[in-house]
Amino acid sequence: MHEGHRKRLRQRFLDCGLSNFADHNVLELLLFYTIPRKDTNELAHSLINTFGSLSAVFDASFEDLIKVDGIGENTASLVKLIPPIYGRYMQDKLAQNTEIFSTQAAGEYLTAKYIGIKNETAMLLCLDNKGCVTNCDMLSQGSLSMTEIAGRKIVETALKNNATSAILAHNHPGGLAVPSSADIDVTRSMIVLLNSIDVKLKDHIIVADSDYFSMADSSKFSLMFL
Repeated sequence: MHEGHRKRLRQRFLDCGLSNFADHNVLELLLFYTIPRKDTNELAHSLINTFGSLSAVFDASFEDLIKVDGIGENTASLVKLIPPIYGRYMQDKLAQNTEIFSTQAAGEYLTAKYIGIKNETAMLLCLDNKGCVTNCDMLSQGSLSMTEIAGRKIVETALKNNATSAILAHNHPGGLAVPSSADIDVTRSMIVLLNSIDVKLKDHIIVADSDYFSMADSSKFSLMFL
């Protein structure tokens, strides 16, 4: 009975994708691949009930996942693999068109970079004189605040990547895509610092989950980047 149900669910996905799947069906299908001989529907419901939503299941820690009855290490590893695979997919897809000529393009590129990153992380997106990405380097990760990022690291990164312009980015894990007073202060200092090596800081983008905020696009901060 389970095998027939699995075959129908897989075929439904192959025919129509996930657009008509309930969230628990998405998980149920995924769990087929580590739980071969058991009804995974009930387990999928249990995961969503435990964590509250489909996205929260994927965001849950490995340690919390294996506390759910029926979830072993292999299944927890598979669940944790999904967000970073999606992030790599989006990065690779965006890498096929790496010209950054708009805030939307920069926001989409950087949002993809932050998929699966749970700690506050600062990056510098380096651009050449044609607006093409030369690299996107991590500046810091962990508990460091934006004010603690060494200016030397910013300069070294820009020079190493032959940048003529750059976009500073960092994330607010679990927070809002809104700049703090420290974010504003560090932006001002980075503009001056990069100008000293003839690199223009075009924007400071703050990412929070799938949302982002562009300081250069904000009427409150746009004059800083002129």
